[in-house]
Amino acid sequence: MADESTVPGARPGDDGGDVAESVSEAVAEVGDHPIVENGARLGYAVNGLVHLLIAWIALQLAFGKAAGSSADQSGALATLAGTPFGTISLWLGVAGFGLLALWHVTEAVIGHDTFDRVKAAGKAILYAVLGWSCLGVLRGKRSSSGEQSADFTADLLTKPAGRILVVAVGLGVLGIAGYHVVKGWQKRFLRDLREHPGTWAVYAGRYGYVAKGIALAVVGGMFVLAGVRESAADNTGLDGALHNLLGFPFGQALLALVALGFAAYAAYSFARAKYARV
Repeated sequence: MADESTVPGARPGDDGGDVAESVSEAVAEVGDHPIVENGARLGYAVNGLVHLLIAWIALQLAFGKAAGSSADQSGALATLAGTPFGTISLWLGVAGFGLLALWHVTEAVIGHDTFDRVKAAGKAILYAVLGWSCLGVLRGKRSSSGEQSADFTADLLTKPAGRILVVAVGLGVLGIAGYHVVKGWQKRFLRDLREHPGTWAVYAGRYGYVAKGIALAVVGGMFVLAGVRESAADNTGLDGALHNLLGFPFGQALLALVALGFAAYAAYSFARAKYARV
C-alpha cells in the first residue's frame, strides 16, 4: 500500500480538515433546523414577557407600591407562575430558552470571528440559565437572583485575590452595560434582524437597550463597590440596582424611566421574535 505522502494530491492534515468541515456542516444543519429556529424565536418572545414583568414590578417600586416580588428575572418568573397561564408559559420558557441557547451554541461553533463566537457562547450560557430557572420555578424551587448574586460575590471573595476578582467582574459588567448603551443609541441591534421591523420597534429597541445598559451599569458598580469594601452584602443584583436608583437625585423618576425602558426592550423582543436573523 502506498504511503499517504506518496499519493498525488494528498496533503498532511487533509483528514483533519475534512473532519472539521463535516462537524461545522453538521452544527450548521442543527442551527438551521426549523425546530431550533422556531424555538429560538419563541425564546425571544418569552424573554420579552420576562422583561415586561420586570418593568411592571419596577414601576410599582418607583411609585412606592410594595411589588411583592424582586425586580429581576427571578421575580418576573415568580410573578408569571402566579398567573392563570403560568405553568404553560414557564414550560414554553424552558423550551424557548433551551432552543435559543442551542442556537447560540451553533453560532459559537461556526462563527466567523473570535468576538462573535465569544458573544454567542455568553448568550448561550445566559439563555440556558434562564431556561433552567423556568424549570426550577416549575419544580417549586424558587430562588432570589439577588441572593444568588450575593452568594456568588461572597464565594469570589474567599478566593485568592478575591477582591480583585470581584472588581474585575464589575468592570466586565460595566463593559457590557456600555455595549448595550452604544448598541441601542447607534441602532446596531438592527444587524440582528433579517429585515426592518418597523419604526415603532426601532424606537423601542433604542430606548430599551439604553435603559437596560443604565441598569447594568448600576449592577456593575455594585460589584465594584462590593470588591472595594470586601462585602458581598453590597451586591444584590438587578433588584438591588433598581432599588439603589431610588437613592439617586430624582431617583423615582429615573427608576420609572428605566422601568419603561425595560417595557420598551420587551416590545423590541416581541418584534425580534418575528424578524430575528436565525
